[in-house]
This record gives sequence, C-alpha cells and structure tokens, in this order.
Amino acid sequence: MILHYVIWRRRKWKRNAADEWLRNVVAKTNIARCRISILTGRSPARARLPADLRRIPGVDGCCCASLTNGSEENDRKRGMIVLRGRVLVIGDSIRLVSKAKSADVDVVYMQKPSQFDPTLIPHCQQLALVDYQHVPSAAAMAAALHRIAPITRIVTQTEAAQLVAGHLTDALEIPGTSERCARLLHDKSAMRALLNEQGIEAVPYAVNPTQAQLREFVVSHGAAIVKPTKGSGSLGVRRIESVEDIDEIWAWCQSFELGEFQVEKLLVGPELSVESFSESGRHTIIAVTAKDTEGGTVELGHVIPAPLAEDQLDQIRELTVRLLDAVGLEDGPSHTEIILTAEGPRVVESHTRRGGDRINDLVRMVYGVDMEEATYRLVGHGAPLDGHLHPARGAAAIRFLTAAPGVVTSVTGLDAARAVDGVVEVSVSVEPGSVVPELRWSDDRCGHVIVRAGDADTAVRLARTVARHISINTEPVTDDCPGPDAAAPDTLSSILRPYDEVFDPFHGAVAAP
Repeated sequence: MILHYVIWRRRKWKRNAADEWLRNVVAKTNIARCRISILTGRSPARARLPADLRRIPGVDGCCCASLTNGSEENDRKRGMIVLRGRVLVIGDSIRLVSKAKSADVDVVYMQKPSQFDPTLIPHCQQLALVDYQHVPSAAAMAAALHRIAPITRIVTQTEAAQLVAGHLTDALEIPGTSERCARLLHDKSAMRALLNEQGIEAVPYAVNPTQAQLREFVVSHGAAIVKPTKGSGSLGVRRIESVEDIDEIWAWCQSFELGEFQVEKLLVGPELSVESFSESGRHTIIAVTAKDTEGGTVELGHVIPAPLAEDQLDQIRELTVRLLDAVGLEDGPSHTEIILTAEGPRVVESHTRRGGDRINDLVRMVYGVDMEEATYRLVGHGAPLDGHLHPARGAAAIRFLTAAPGVVTSVTGLDAARAVDGVVEVSVSVEPGSVVPELRWSDDRCGHVIVRAGDADTAVRLARTVARHISINTEPVTDDCPGPDAAAPDTLSSILRPYDEVFDPFHGAVAAP
C-alpha cells in the first residue's frame, strides 16, 4: 500500500518530528509492507526528504511529490523519488502501451472487449474491458478507477477514442485535451467553421448539401472534395472534378451510406503534414512531412523532412500554431494536414494525436523524438522533448504497397528488398489466400517499406525502388475461389464493423454492454 503523508504549511518541515510520526504510524498500522509518499503544498525540494526514512522497519521505499509545480530537476538533485504518474490509456496497441515504461508511469488500460490483445497484460497495472465508445459505461468506469487511485492523465493515439478521452478528461477534472478541443479537431466541419470565422485562411465548404446544392457549390467554386465530417485514413473521401461528376458522386454518397458529410473547395498543391508537440499551450513544430497520393485520395508515401524552402516552412509553421491556438490545444502531440496552394498554405484537417502511417518512426529517425514516448513523459520523469529533439539528421521515407483487387496468389521479392542498403523495414500484411479490395482507404494497402537516406529526394527514390522489388500477385475473386474475406464491404458502416467503431459515440447508436 501507499501511505500518503501530506505537508501543507509554510514553515520549514521539522524533520525529526516527521520521522517520529511516520515511525509510529507504520508501527501501529496492521500492514506487512508499505511505501510512503510525501505530498507537499510546496516544492518537494523545499520539504527535503529525510535521509533515514528508508530505514524505518516495514517501509519498502519513499517518494516525494508536489501538489504544486515544484522543479523535478531539483528534486532529483536532492536524491528524491518523484511519485509515479497513473495514466489511463484508451484503445492503443501494445506497441504504444509498452512505451509507458520509459516514462516510469503506471498504465490503466481501457479497451473494447472485441479488440483486446492479451499480450498487453504485463504492461498494465489495471485493465478495464469496456466499450469506451459507449460513453456512460466509459465515464462510470473511469470515475470508479479515479476514486480508487487518482488518474493523472488520459492518453490515446486512437482516433476513435479522441472524443471520449476529451470528455473523460473534463469529467475527471485532470490536465489534458478538453472535449471542446478534441471535438473541434475530430469534427472537420466544426474545425472549418472555426477557422473561417476567425479568418484563418478560410476555405469554402458546405455541410450536408442536397444534390442541387452540391451542384451549385461546384459551379461556384470549381473542383471539390466530398468527405465525412469525421473519421480518418481517407475513408469515404471522393473528388469532384466538374459538374459532370455530380450525379455519379451523389449516387455513391447514397449507396455508400456516407451519413453526415461536407463538401470543400479542392485545394491544389503539395500535400503536407505538420508533426508538433504542445506543453502548457506552447507548440513545438518538430517536423513537416511531404506526402504522395499519386493524384488520388489515399496516401501512398511520406518523407521527412519535406523538401521545401525556408520561407514556405515558416508559413506552414505559423499557420499550424494559429490553428492549435484557436482550438485550445494545451498538451500532447498533434498532426495537422496542410496543402501548400499557390495562395499559401491551407489547413485540411488536424488531430489531437501523433500522425499514423508510421510517421512517428520517421520523425524519431530524423529528429530524435518519439512523440508516443513524449506523451507519457508529460506525466512521467523529465520534460517531454528535452534531450531528445535535435536538428534533422538525413531523411526517412515510407512507401506503401498496393495490389490489384483479388485473391493473393503469391508474394515475392521480400528478401531482395530487405537486402538493399538503406532499408530499415519491409512489412507485408497479406499472404496467399488473402483478399485485396479496391483501394478505398489506408487500411486497404498491403504493406510498406521504410528507408533512410542523406536527403529527402534520395529517400523518396530509394523507397520507390525498394517497393518495386516486391510483387503481390492476385487473381480475380470467383464463386469457386472466393477467399476468406470475399464479401467485400461496400458501405461506411460495413467497413468500420470489423473495427467495432463509430465516428461519433455521442451521436451514434452505440449499444449498451
């Protein structure tokens, strides 16, 4: 157990009296072993931990923590042990959860039973198997866990958990991303409305237009993009090149059951993303990523750093900071997608998490910062970025693998690809018998290669070359040879069903457990 000794007074701590009081309490308490935590209204450095406190019989260890904002660095210099943080992690994978160890924090893990991975158990102090998108259940569970032992912060890199995490942060009254901030970035129409209202590089848009209104929008603004107001991974995103496309796109919206959607003026120019980290409302731009979609809507490659002129980078950084200030992001990673148009950079969307597509790994290779680990350091030991962030060292790129729709018959070239100098990783997610659907969103890609090189252009070329070594061969799906996943989903809800996920748990039909 932990014995909390609270010191909340202005006078100097009388060490001998404190020693005697603690000895008596430990001796009279019916426990075999305990740890003592000293909670102080002043900096722990001012309280000064007694040197012989560890030698009290029955005490396994001591720690000292501040209820204010004392300097942890000073605490360490004085030989003190800072009280461990207790983090509620929602929905993340074992790869992400295991990184909490580096920050010396305890993990309370919340996951949907359908998505739970038992290999996570050794990395968690407590487990809560509950559908976190059923908000009343998640809120009740978080409140109970918080009453048992206070939760310091809520962490999630999972897009489906962002709104819930913000809601729980407000409900528990703890530091972190608020529900307002999470909703402004999760809901693309809310973000666009805010930016346009504040004059932050306005972009024409409309929410839930009728077919006639959609036609009028394209007549007025030219080529456009149709997309769900929520979601990620390019799911449900379609381009409208001209008014001739309206009937086809409208029919697709109905058959795909797109639900709430918006149309925006098509932004033309290099596609980028900004990887940043915030502390107490101060935003550090860590990297700018260049993207490749080959003219489509699904991202097929990334490279860091983006090969741009310094004045362009300055414009992009400034716009990102204005966005993050406008939505009120206080702490943690963010991922902001931008298009550099002829008129300047324009925001496409942003997220209160690090970027997907292994962008965090590219950032770490080039700039030294692991934003997933840094998120835990917000409550663990040490400043999140100090001692980690450094100027760019070379470049890193990822190239995604695709294949023609059908049943996979063979995958070749993996050994040749891995043997190329500069290759960091080669991964394929399909095997003979897998069914490859048409490329509708990020999860329809078949694998990736990651490379390092001296500069961005060389990294991009190398990634493309390595990807060409790999052949994923398919044959059309037939009734005689349907494959294990032949019933290809053809609506938004059917695509999300295997992930047990809805876009907005506050306005969707999430069944009670």
